[in-house]
Amino acid sequence: MPRMPTEQRQPGPLSGQRVLVTRPSHQSQQQAELLRAQGAEAVLLPLLSIEPLAEPDPAFSHARHCVLDLDLYHAVIVISANAARLGIDLVDEYWPQLPVGVHWMAIGASTAARLHDYGIEARHSSSGYDSEALLQAPELQQIEGLRILILRGDGGRETLASELQSRGARVDQATLYRRIRPQLNRACIESAIYALPLSAILITSGESLSNLVALAEQVGSTEGLAQLLHCPLVIPSQRIATLAHEAGFKQVILASGPDDQSMIGALLTKIDAEKD
Repeated sequence: MPRMPTEQRQPGPLSGQRVLVTRPSHQSQQQAELLRAQGAEAVLLPLLSIEPLAEPDPAFSHARHCVLDLDLYHAVIVISANAARLGIDLVDEYWPQLPVGVHWMAIGASTAARLHDYGIEARHSSSGYDSEALLQAPELQQIEGLRILILRGDGGRETLASELQSRGARVDQATLYRRIRPQLNRACIESAIYALPLSAILITSGESLSNLVALAEQVGSTEGLAQLLHCPLVIPSQRIATLAHEAGFKQVILASGPDDQSMIGALLTKIDAEKD
């Protein structure tokens, strides 16, 4: 990918830093703009693509059936901002007004904020950005015999559904999209991660991390891969930190959450600490 012209970056605490942005293309621009505002060069390499499901896919047919029964659920749990966007599009087709009495819940503040944009106030945990944190919510404690709908993408963790079922809930999972590895040509990958040294990498999912390692191994030399593994890696959860260490990364920085401000804030904190 071409480097971002210097004149588009502002002087700031991240001046001279070349930071790899790995969010899907439709979600990367805000993070890139925030980095440039801090003086960094944002290098875009989307490690996931979001592919919405549609008819006649059986998974989409099941999701549509669940949405038609929306008023029968005790709670609707939205796993991601993509699930919020695609789920609300589907809900709008059948529910001009949302049914009352349904508890809307979100994994993380960013997903809750996306639902708020659609006029839905959703509970999210202030103590974490994962299933384990949301499972502490009062609405999910006494749920034996109640129906709960999870709006999600394919291939995600099963922790949430499994625990809710163990508490006696009837859980339906509506899969709205697939996460796939983008088709990136060799020159694009080499330009992003090997042409010039990276100062930091921002990764928000275990799947993106796995894709990064696979692409790096695909096009890089042993020496180049070793250099990449020494690059500071900013991640949003201890679970992904464990995966990063297992993959061989030497500098893993834990952010307070997966949102852009938290991820970049963790990088700024690292830079400040190095100046002291």
